[in-house]
Amino acid sequence: MLPIFLRRYAVVLCAVTLSTCLWAQSPNPAGPKAPPADLDGYVANAMRTFDVPGLSVAIVKDGKILVAKGYGARKLGDPTPVDDRTMFGIGSNTKAFTTAALATLVDAGKLSWDDPVYQRLPGFVMYDPYVSHEMTIRDLLTHRSGMGLGEGDLLFWPHSTYTREEIIYKLRFMKPASSFRSHYAYDNLLYMTAGQIIPAVTGVSWDDYIQQHIFAPLHMNNSNVSTAAFKPGDDYAFPHSRVDGKLQAIGFEVLDNAGPAGAINSCAADMARWVQLQLNRGKFVDQDGRLFSEQRSKEMWSPQTILPTGDPPPPLAGLKTDFADYALGWGLRDYHGHKLVGHTGGVAGFVSRVMLVPDESLGVVVLTNAEEGGAFDSILYHVLDHYLNLPPTDWIAAHKAVDDKEAKDAAETMKKAEGARDANSKPSLPLEKYAGVYNDAWYGPITLRMENGGLVITFDHTPTMIGDLQHWQHDTFKAHWRSRTIEDAFVTFSLNPDGSIDSARMAAVSPLADFSFDYQDLLLKPAEKR
Repeated sequence: MLPIFLRRYAVVLCAVTLSTCLWAQSPNPAGPKAPPADLDGYVANAMRTFDVPGLSVAIVKDGKILVAKGYGARKLGDPTPVDDRTMFGIGSNTKAFTTAALATLVDAGKLSWDDPVYQRLPGFVMYDPYVSHEMTIRDLLTHRSGMGLGEGDLLFWPHSTYTREEIIYKLRFMKPASSFRSHYAYDNLLYMTAGQIIPAVTGVSWDDYIQQHIFAPLHMNNSNVSTAAFKPGDDYAFPHSRVDGKLQAIGFEVLDNAGPAGAINSCAADMARWVQLQLNRGKFVDQDGRLFSEQRSKEMWSPQTILPTGDPPPPLAGLKTDFADYALGWGLRDYHGHKLVGHTGGVAGFVSRVMLVPDESLGVVVLTNAEEGGAFDSILYHVLDHYLNLPPTDWIAAHKAVDDKEAKDAAETMKKAEGARDANSKPSLPLEKYAGVYNDAWYGPITLRMENGGLVITFDHTPTMIGDLQHWQHDTFKAHWRSRTIEDAFVTFSLNPDGSIDSARMAAVSPLADFSFDYQDLLLKPAEKR
């Protein structure tokens, strides 16, 4: 969520429809520079190229909302257009809202960024006792806990029956991948934990606090914190994913148990207000007062964790950065001498991008109802280049070239693995010997059972994770999930000297699998028979 989003690869969308445009103020020579004259055509081209049914764009410049506009359709096969108030899942762009909510409590003197977490959440325990004692609220927000990339995300993605409190309890069973504060590794569980500090301090749930203390004062009237709030007739986009090679509408992912990490749904008009507030350093633009202080704004945009800065693929060489950091709910980097403050977001069927250029008083939002990051980045950098007076770059072609190469490389990797497997090998044991209940220290029970002569795997707390185990080679099987929005996984069994099963490990089949399918963090041990 990311930024978590599943990578899918595009075919050309036959038609793009445009919907309404909101101009908060007509640009004039004395006011903000107008948006790119070719914005509509560029967006249409990006949607065709990356196969995106619908999206919305917001542009804020010099305190004014210049664009809040919808394009395309809310749902494939339905002509209802996207408009400026159509809600999309914003995924990990939620993290900046959670951080801002905590900032209001820092301003009120109710907590400090450097408060130890265990003092605010009694019973908070990590795998390492030292980390349990030393971890602060700031650490929760900066992806430097020592946990691995996306570790534990299977506790909520796909939707599970675990509560936020149960997920926080399970942190104590997750082995670190690195030492505390030594490496950057994006996580979601600790942001959810950070959100739970709000009810611990105020008695008000994260969900209600966001509604009452951020959405309400900003008049973000078309935003919510759960897809459960959607009602028939509401203005919302449907999620889309490429399922077995074909783009189609899919069901909404329920993220309530990880809400503070990625559950907000919002629209171009509301996100434009959010961007106005951010660029105005926490001060309301059209009313007196502040949401948070200028000091908190500065802190939220200050580097906390250094990110690696490798060279981008050749078509995207223009995006090479001299620095990259994670702040508090925001990522930082430079672009042609300008500091960028931004984030991406992704949930099943939606990806989004928010970017601020503080020294230009510029903000851009792109919300989409398909899992295609190339679309939002192409549009974003086209807008940035316009306002920064940079030579034009065909970002659509550049991102498409990178996507195509990644898809080709992944297909070749999977083809090579298929060709190398010993298809004539047999499992060491009769299939029924693999059946039974297995436990992972942090996930819990996973059941294998016989059905119609084959093995079926179920993640007991994740209703949609039901898969047929297809023999791959030796004691490795492939879990082919019946819900085709879930990434297939290898399941490899290890045997004891007496031929009994010692354990099983899992790994994603596709190199392009989203990191939130953290199968590699599982160690399945047969449950003791009673």
